[in-house]
Amino acid sequence: MTRLRVRLLTAAVVLLFGLLIIWLAGQLQPYEDVVEHGPAPQARSNDYLAAELFLRDLGLRVTHHEGVAGLESLSASGQTLLLLGDRRNMTPGQTDRVLDWAAAGGHLVIVAERLWDEKTGKSGDLLLDQLNLQQYSTRDLDNDTQVPQPSAAEQHPQLTKLYLENESAPAYLAFDTDFHLYDADNRAHAWANSAGATHMLQLQHGEGLVTALTDSWIWQNRNIDQYDHAWLLWYLTQDSEVTLVHRSEHDSLLAQLRRHFPELLTALGLLMLFALWHAGQRFGPQLSPANPARRQLQEHLRGSAEFLLRHEREQSLLQRLQQDIQRRASQCHPGFAQLPLSGQLTLLAQLSSLPPASIEQAMRPLPQQRLSATEFTRQVAHLQTLRNAL
Repeated sequence: MTRLRVRLLTAAVVLLFGLLIIWLAGQLQPYEDVVEHGPAPQARSNDYLAAELFLRDLGLRVTHHEGVAGLESLSASGQTLLLLGDRRNMTPGQTDRVLDWAAAGGHLVIVAERLWDEKTGKSGDLLLDQLNLQQYSTRDLDNDTQVPQPSAAEQHPQLTKLYLENESAPAYLAFDTDFHLYDADNRAHAWANSAGATHMLQLQHGEGLVTALTDSWIWQNRNIDQYDHAWLLWYLTQDSEVTLVHRSEHDSLLAQLRRHFPELLTALGLLMLFALWHAGQRFGPQLSPANPARRQLQEHLRGSAEFLLRHEREQSLLQRLQQDIQRRASQCHPGFAQLPLSGQLTLLAQLSSLPPASIEQAMRPLPQQRLSATEFTRQVAHLQTLRNAL
């Protein structure tokens, strides 16, 4: 092949390759795809992150506070405390200090956590019990306690409505309609009702305010943008600094390890199990290794003989000795195996120079019944004497 042909072939391959690339490029179509990775780690660890960012966008100063301890050190004037965390571990002393803080001019926003127990006369929620606010399940309310039912023409009967002065339309809120707040002392000056229950009460407490809610899920990340939830948060915290307590207690070390390092806990558990198994008490004494000096040929032969005696009986052992004698006689006199039994006994007597009675007693057929130890020993001795004579 000449150089010209090589160049033409190379040019043709490059041209075809370029045309293929152009065709493939024409078949490709760009598109946009949005991949949802779910909420950010900050949102997963803080259910009220959206509410916090919303308040900061309004220009309010928002701070976190870990737990209810130390809240009495906050400045009461111009301060709103959103106590949204679990208060099951709140002590009576901490309850008194929080209420004293509110009485000094602070605005306390709390969530009712427990239902009122008529038998004990308390709910176990220390804050609500001291304020004499009672929470009931709407299923347990009688007709005299329930809020009057709305007419059929009323819009959104399942939503909670908050009416304000100089406003023509109420604010709509999606509180859980299974719970109802009751002001036993009739101190509330503002409230918000749904079709059959009250879900927000606001009352004067000393120089400050206390706002009680049946639930705070309306301000969580997935619900704050619905209805007028964000507006209510602004309305309760306007013109004040905000302290948010949404987690009053931290997860234990074990709970955090189970959440973040389950493989490590599994490995540690298996390691502890193996360690206990290794160090556990044995069910019997530990056997010391046998002395190598005891392992002699005589012991092996004796053990083998005892094994054969247990499993093959005396007849098999004696028969093997008789066969060994017949094999030795065949070596000394060819044709021994073809002789009749009487001829074999006569020939054995000639070869061994033993009396015929001894030969007959050694080579006689063996009985089927089990031999005694004395009879077995005597028969072995006769066979041994005959074999040694050959």
